[in-house]
Amino acid sequence: MSRITRLRTIRIAERPNLIWLEIETDEGLTGLGESFRGAQAVEAVIHEQVAPFLLGGDARRIEAVSRHLMTPYLGFNSAGAEIRAASAVDIALWDLAGQRHGIPVHEALGGAVRTEIRAYNTCAGYSYNTAGGRRDVSGQDEAAGPYDDQIAFMNDAGRLAESLLSEGYAAMKIWPLDIYAEASGGHMISLQDLKAGIEPFRKIRAAVGDRIEVMAELHSLWSSHAAIRICRALEDVGVFWAEDPIAKMDDVRTLADLRRQTRTPICGSETLGGVVPFRDLLAGDALDMVMLDLAWCGGLTEGRKIAALAEAYAKPLAPHDCTGPVTLMAGLHLALHAPTAIFQEVVRATLATWYRDLVTDLPVLRNGMVQAPTAPGLGMRLQDGVRTRPDAVVRESVQNA
Repeated sequence: MSRITRLRTIRIAERPNLIWLEIETDEGLTGLGESFRGAQAVEAVIHEQVAPFLLGGDARRIEAVSRHLMTPYLGFNSAGAEIRAASAVDIALWDLAGQRHGIPVHEALGGAVRTEIRAYNTCAGYSYNTAGGRRDVSGQDEAAGPYDDQIAFMNDAGRLAESLLSEGYAAMKIWPLDIYAEASGGHMISLQDLKAGIEPFRKIRAAVGDRIEVMAELHSLWSSHAAIRICRALEDVGVFWAEDPIAKMDDVRTLADLRRQTRTPICGSETLGGVVPFRDLLAGDALDMVMLDLAWCGGLTEGRKIAALAEAYAKPLAPHDCTGPVTLMAGLHLALHAPTAIFQEVVRATLATWYRDLVTDLPVLRNGMVQAPTAPGLGMRLQDGVRTRPDAVVRESVQNA
C-alpha cells in the first residue's frame, strides 16, 4: 500500500489564478498537481472535502479516487471547483505512480505512441491570464519584451509569424477578434470590425504564405450569428481551426448548427469538465478537433478517456496550455500517449520566463517538436523556494496519528 499522509496546497500572490497540490505518501514520495482559476475555491475543496476522504487512503487506486471525486452530489460534468480540485489530485497521483515505478507518466499510461509531438505557439504575453483578469490589447500597447506575442499579433502579425518560423514553430494561435465582442456582448460583429479582426490573419499569409498553420481563438465570446459570420470570414485565410466559437461550448445543437454553416474546422473545448460533454459533442457531430485541459477536465484519468473518445470518432486531439507548467507537462504526457494527438500547445513567453522560476524542469523543444520526458513521473517538481516566498499561501492537511 502507498498510504497518503499529507496534502499541501501552495498559492502565490504574483500568480493568483494558480494553485499547486503536493501529495505525500508513507513511501517518502511527493506527487505534484496543479489547477487554475478560482485558486482559493479549489484550496477550500481540497482541504475541506477531499482531504478527509483521501488521507490514509491508497495512492495507487487512481481510478477509484477519480470516480469518487468526479461524481460529487453537485458540480459533476463541469469545470467547477470540485472538478478542478479533482484534476489537481489526479495529476499528482499519476506523478506518484510514475515515480513509484521509476517510469515517465506517458509510460505509466500505457506507453508513448510517439517520442515527440509538434508544438504550436499560443501568442500570449508574459503574464497573460495569470494575474486574475483578461488582457486585451488594441495594437497601441507597449511590448514587455521580445516574446510579448499578443501585442505582436495586433501590431505586425506577419513579422511575428516570421519570428516563430525562425524558431521552428510550424503553427501559431491568435485572437484579434476578441476586442470587438464587448460592444454587443458578443451578439453581433459589424462588417467593419470583422474586417479589422481578420486583417492579422491576412498579414500572416502575406508575409509567410502557407508555411505556418494559424489557429483562431474565439474564447467563447460569441453568440451563434456572430460566430457564424466570423467563421465564414476565416474560411478565406485558411485557419487550421476556430477554437471555442460560442459562449457555451457544451451547447451541442448550436455548435453543430454552426459547424454545418462553415468550412472552418471547429475546435473545443478547454472549458469542459468530464467525459460526458465531449461524448455529447462528438455524438452530435459538433466538433472537428478535441481540445482538453487536464487541470479542468478531471486530470489524466478523465483525459485519457476523452482521448479514447476522440480516437473512436477519428478526431484529432490537442491538449491545452496557457495556464501553468504542471498542466503543460501533464498534457505533454497525454499527447505522447494518445493515438490521435496532433499538437501540444505552448506559450514561448512563459517557457522562457516565469515557468522556469516555478518548476525544476520544463518540456524540451527541438525544431518545433516537444520531446518526450524521460524522468520518472511528470519529470518536474516545484522549485524549493516557491513555498517559502513572502507572497506564498501554504496550507496543509495531515493524516491523524
